[in-house]
Order: sequence, then structure tokens, then C-alpha cells
Amino acid sequence: MTSTLRPHDLVWLTARNALDGITESWVDDVWHTALPVVVRRDVDGQGRIPVGVRGMRRDQRAAGWVRPEHVVRVVAPDDLVGPQTLLRSPFISQPPVQLALQLAQLAWPWTWGVTGSVGYALATGIPVIHAQSDLDLLIRAPQPLASAQLERWQQSLTTVLCRADTQVETPCGGFALAEWLRDGKVLLKTSRGPCLVRDPWRREGP
Repeated sequence: MTSTLRPHDLVWLTARNALDGITESWVDDVWHTALPVVVRRDVDGQGRIPVGVRGMRRDQRAAGWVRPEHVVRVVAPDDLVGPQTLLRSPFISQPPVQLALQLAQLAWPWTWGVTGSVGYALATGIPVIHAQSDLDLLIRAPQPLASAQLERWQQSLTTVLCRADTQVETPCGGFALAEWLRDGKVLLKTSRGPCLVRDPWRREGP
């Protein structure tokens, strides 16, 4: 199960002491094993998984590590966007979930999902979103995607419902779709840090 973990996946752990490298004191007060942590980008020489812990406030974020054997459940962003899953959500009346449902009812040539606070709420049922929340989206792109198709997706996000941002995940890292469509080059987030590229599938320089 853990061999396929990717950034933005939510994972549930066996115990509090499964988290390594966490020093923030609020984690002991807020986090417990009924709550997931999120896989982040980083490199560890000990085979551990880089994860982040989120609290109930925006300023409560902590980075740590988890050994694969302590992962008991995984939910990927694309597990959260089936139309029936969204319709059954207690947050279906919230604008970002409404927008996700609109996207889910259209045909797209790629796998996509929801991340950020909306993804966390959909996966846990915890009300960490509100009417003004942004919708953070993820497109899986193991192969280069046609600009025309991506432009169509971007146009679908032009709505009064809420602000929406899309990150595209390639084998080399992740990048902001709006920035790439606008500038023709983009800051690619990789496990070893960001780099500016024109082709985010080849990690080329600008």
C-alpha cells in the first residue's frame, strides 16, 4: 500500500508515536490517530515517508516523518471526487464542493482530485471549510497534456462559486497550472526543492 504513496495523499497511522521529528507542542493537544496526516515532498535516507500534520487553525502545520509499517489507511485526492461521493458529503452545500461536483459531472482525459482543506473535510467529515474556502485541485499527468485541454479545464474554474487553483503532478514534480498557461514556464516543486522549467515533464531549465 505505501509503495504507491504520493504527495497530497492522506494517511492514517497506528499510534501517536508513529510520528517522527515533530516538535510543535500543539500536535499533542490536537492530533490523534482518527485524523490523517498528508504526504508531502521531501527526501529521507531512512526509508521514511514525509508527512505533514494539520491542526484546526491555518497556522497549525507541522512537518514530520512516518515509517511505512505505521500506515493503516490511505485516501488519495482522486478517491474523493466521484459524483455520488460528493453528493453524499455533509458539505455539499458549500461552494467549493459544489464546484468540485460540477467538474465531476464533466468528462476529462486525466485523473484528478481535491486536496487542501476541502479534501481534508471530504475525507474526514471535519468542518474545516466554509463558504469562502478555496478549492485546491490536482491533475495527475504522467504524460504531457495538451494545452487546449488544460485551457478548457481552467475555463471551467472561472465561476462565481469560489476561487480554485490547480496543481499538475508530473513524474518530475508538481506545478501551478495557471502559472504555466500564463507564462509558458513554471516553478516545479520537487522532493529536492523548486526549480524553474519550461517543460515540467522533463525538468528542463528555462
